[in-house]
Amino acid sequence: MTKTSHDSETPAQGQQVITACAFIHYNFDGVEKLFWPKRADTKKFLPGVYELPGGHIDFGEDLILGLIREIKEEFGMTISVGDAFAAFTYANEIKGSHSIEVVFFAKFTDPIEGIKINPEDHSTYGWFAESEIEEQFIKSRPSGDDPENKIIRKGFALLRGEKPAA
Repeated sequence: MTKTSHDSETPAQGQQVITACAFIHYNFDGVEKLFWPKRADTKKFLPGVYELPGGHIDFGEDLILGLIREIKEEFGMTISVGDAFAAFTYANEIKGSHSIEVVFFAKFTDPIEGIKINPEDHSTYGWFAESEIEEQFIKSRPSGDDPENKIIRKGFALLRGEKPAA
């Protein structure tokens, strides 16, 4: 599958961009972990930062099918997509755009040993338990008040059956 040219660096001055992301989780011997790839250091927007995987939805594209496409392009993997559980917005100064990001629960349907990193997008990935997330955010994000941090905590709370704080 070829990668589309629409990415976090393609100029989109004054445009609204829709992005879908996946909270891909897997249970390792009773411990729920999050698949968390690290953006390539060559990226202009948020280089070297761990992020929820996903990407831009093309004009007219179904949100879930676009998310499935992005995961296939970036990792060579197929996912099953569950419910959307969060959304947030941010400005991308590199593109000159404003993004709306919708986050879905997801699971790989292919064996996790088959994950292949597209080096244009990511440098590495890991599987992180909830207790390990905060340390990685502190290491890779410039601000501790990152909306993705709150969404990841919310995702883990929902997986435990808890109603997360508003």
